[in-house]
Amino acid sequence: MIRIKLSELLGKHKMTRKKLAELIDVRPNTIGDLYNEKVKKIDIEILDKLCEVFECEVEDIIEHIK
Repeated sequence: MIRIKLSELLGKHKMTRKKLAELIDVRPNTIGDLYNEKVKKIDIEILDKLCEVFECEVEDIIEHIK
């Protein structure tokens, strides 16, 4: 199972989903789907932008749970 840790990152950085959507130039619904882990795939460009905004690595955003 893949887990998306966006809610943790937003809380840690005290950022709203709306603000994040503005920063990475995507629709708020896209962030909402990631936040609620309702996506089947993640665009590499979005992952890259998330890493830039949060100054983190990909593994800080997604993790594999056995």
